[in-house]
Amino acid sequence: MNFESPIPLHIQLKDFIKNEIVEGNFVEKIPSERELMERFSVSRSTVRESVNHLVQEGVLQKIHGKGTFITTNKALHDWLNTLNSFTETVRQMGMKPGAKLLSAETIRDFDYGNKVLQQSELFMIARLRTANQIPIAIERHYYTPQLGQEIARYNLDEATIYDLIENELNIAIVEAEQTIRCREISKDDAQYLQLTPHTNALCVERVLLGRNGQVIEYYESLFHPELYSLKLKTKRAMRGN
Repeated sequence: MNFESPIPLHIQLKDFIKNEIVEGNFVEKIPSERELMERFSVSRSTVRESVNHLVQEGVLQKIHGKGTFITTNKALHDWLNTLNSFTETVRQMGMKPGAKLLSAETIRDFDYGNKVLQQSELFMIARLRTANQIPIAIERHYYTPQLGQEIARYNLDEATIYDLIENELNIAIVEAEQTIRCREISKDDAQYLQLTPHTNALCVERVLLGRNGQVIEYYESLFHPELYSLKLKTKRAMRGN
């Protein structure tokens, strides 16, 4: 703990606990109030305020007489007015993101993607995404062959694709156009997400745009309907008298 920092102690402790959960150092439950007080030389009220914040965020849950446990099967949520990667969303929820590469290949018979990217051939990268090892989504990214092959040179079981695009390939990501709908899931995808075949899953389609409005990526993701949600905050328009 940095007692000289302008960041309040309860926020520092909250961030530490969340990071320990993400890194897998706290697996089932967090240390007791007394253990945290002694370890960081802070008051009981500081510990309780930190823990209460994490309970409100859904990261922790208190069980009377037993302690404070890590929520292992909570639903992820993301805000529609932000452009976050799956990795960023999972980390913000205090969970550990994971990826398993399913395929990286050139395809030709995807009419909508061909039209969006104005290419006769596309390069598709498909990955199973997890949070705390729980299957959450299947992501499919579509690129021009050149860009897709450049991305595929990296370890896609570990890399964050948007970080690669921006930091390694120096391509600025500016905005995205998204469509959200329900779609029946295929037998193979259902198996990856541990769902019954023909279940309706949450489908997010996204066209990712660069600084000059050029299309960088067409993206399609299928989310487990019980483990992921999208949120939108709106305001009522002001009306005249």
